[in-house]
Amino acid sequence: MFDSIAIVGATGAVGGIIRQLLEERNFPFRKITFLASARSAGSKLKFRGETHTVEELTPESFEGIDLAIGSTPDPIAKDFVPWAVERNCVVVDESGYWRMDPRVPLVIPEVNPEAAFTHTGIIASPNCSTTQMVQALSPLHKAAKVKRVVVSTYQATSGAGVAGQRDLEAGTRAFLDNQPFKYETFAHPIAFNLIPQIGSEKQDGYTSEEIKMVLETRKILGDESIQVCPTCVRVPVSNCHSESILVETERKITVAEARKLFAATPGLKVVDDLANKSYPMPKDCDGDDATYIGRIRDDISSPNGLAFWCVSDNLRKGAATNAVQIAELLVKSAAGVA
Repeated sequence: MFDSIAIVGATGAVGGIIRQLLEERNFPFRKITFLASARSAGSKLKFRGETHTVEELTPESFEGIDLAIGSTPDPIAKDFVPWAVERNCVVVDESGYWRMDPRVPLVIPEVNPEAAFTHTGIIASPNCSTTQMVQALSPLHKAAKVKRVVVSTYQATSGAGVAGQRDLEAGTRAFLDNQPFKYETFAHPIAFNLIPQIGSEKQDGYTSEEIKMVLETRKILGDESIQVCPTCVRVPVSNCHSESILVETERKITVAEARKLFAATPGLKVVDDLANKSYPMPKDCDGDDATYIGRIRDDISSPNGLAFWCVSDNLRKGAATNAVQIAELLVKSAAGVA
């Protein structure tokens, strides 16, 4: 058990889910501190029946803190994580800033839990779109070695934060009322629209979100030879990311074998009955920690190809739940539990 823990970004959307999960999962600690920006400092939060005052995030915030779970933008993580590590605090960080640092393990507990124990003070949690895809790829990779992945994502507005969800809701109302609306988060209207760009332009016409999926997949699975071709699209859905995935493996994986592999993998749930119109949809996965798989079928264009559909709550497994699960790995390790 950690004596003292902190939640950084405690007042944000993901921070709120982290607080909820720590309560629901009875995470063990003696003292908890909630940290946020100066703007949010002084606000009150309810946790385990008690009222806590949010404190401003400063270097001194981590004095006496054993574990911090951080959900902040990259520039804030760049600063606060070293402050914590310098004070012997282990950080589970959800930002993108530390993920590709070769000294920092990038962990999905159902996929590569052993990597968490190689940390030197920082453990990174992957990008939300990467997390659900790699969860699904992992059993296929172990069984038949993944060679190539073509993925198209259908990413909810919650991936752009609370402001993204506000843009969807208020923009939709304005559209229906034939009223003008100034979008706060998105460069184009999201109501009744799709935006085929998430993140900034990076290399060869790919965006930062797409490059994350390429690099993070290889790091988590420990295989630099895996080829990934992603297209990331923002869609007018409030929460839960969906992905259409085509994977090629060294040997053929049949649909029946894939279904068994998915069903036997912790954290995955198979919902796949096309005849009865049963498959994962965002509205059914909202608030769930599992990653759902459906529409499993042969790739009719490739002899060793498999196609499937994947949906996951990006605020939970794609962010908060994965971070809390990493923290739980550390607790079990400290207690000597395998």
